[in-house]
Amino acid sequence: MTLPQARVARTFVELADTLVDDFDLIAFLQMLTSRCKETLRVGEVGLLLADHNGSLNTVAASNEQARLMELFQLQNSEGPSLDCYRTGLPVEAPDLASLSSRWPRFVSVARTEGFLASHALPLRLRNDVIGALNLFGTETGSIDPELLGIGQALADIATIGILHERTARDRETLASQLQSALNSRILIEQAKGVLAERYDTDVDTAFGALRAYARSHSLRLHDVSRGVVDNDPAFGDIMAGFRP
Repeated sequence: MTLPQARVARTFVELADTLVDDFDLIAFLQMLTSRCKETLRVGEVGLLLADHNGSLNTVAASNEQARLMELFQLQNSEGPSLDCYRTGLPVEAPDLASLSSRWPRFVSVARTEGFLASHALPLRLRNDVIGALNLFGTETGSIDPELLGIGQALADIATIGILHERTARDRETLASQLQSALNSRILIEQAKGVLAERYDTDVDTAFGALRAYARSHSLRLHDVSRGVVDNDPAFGDIMAGFRP
């Protein structure tokens, strides 16, 4: 193994432990992107998920920069995550500069942001593809096949978590679950903006405070975000003592 086995094992155990009844899907996917970054040693990680209409949405990312890159792909209808979702196959771009004719706008912005490589992995269960996990690299070059295998395994865990022990044919249940997650994502983005403006900080720090508060108080990320957006005084100390 090119990674300490203990770190890989901890990552799988931590993710698997969240797969319980009524688990927080957004928090789970956010954890996934963070753990992928740490475990696979890539620059940043973004995740796109399809809603009940089959339209992709940005639902999790290891930082704001990666989230905006995923959003840029959606707005411009080009990029590795979209190709990965459409084909259901991994998309490897070890040198984005060489693919400027394939994704001209994406490559230009990605390189400006310091991302020189990208490896997109499908969130797939048999023939059903429900999203894509994008590994952004700050250096050119391929990812070790073993690490990519681990990345795909983590993406598979995410797919299982999203489907939540229901069959891929249960479209109505899946659609409801995904739409609920997407609605929560919008609320969380609003809460990040509120905290960032209120405490004159960046959105990554604001999101870190939201996650830390939710964990320490055994609350769902959605409920904490709702409290912040509604200016509920019960959440007035959300930034107290938080350190990024």
